[in-house]
Amino acid sequence: MSISALKNIIIFVHWPKLMPPLEILALGASVVMPLWNIPLIFRIIERKSSDDLSLAWLWGIWGCMLLMVPWALVTTEVVLKVFSLVNFVMFSGVTVVVLKYRHGACECPKN
Repeated sequence: MSISALKNIIIFVHWPKLMPPLEILALGASVVMPLWNIPLIFRIIERKSSDDLSLAWLWGIWGCMLLMVPWALVTTEVVLKVFSLVNFVMFSGVTVVVLKYRHGACECPKN
């Protein structure tokens, strides 16, 4: 095993000790904040409708997140990387559920 690989393992194991307290706090928030999408997903599924959500809003947010993902993959900033990736995954879940239940509550007459 090379010295560089060993250093990376040591840094990974001891990373909380190497991060300033505010960065640890921000890292925690970067994971927790996207989890607030879960109640939205459950509400849509429970009502079987996402008609109250704007598709422009949905695609605008999802598109911006998609454009941020490449930077998140190459940045060395841990908080930005974690937030961008977790938020993209969670909001992609919102996007799938919104599209699935887009016209779910419509009691349209069948012709």
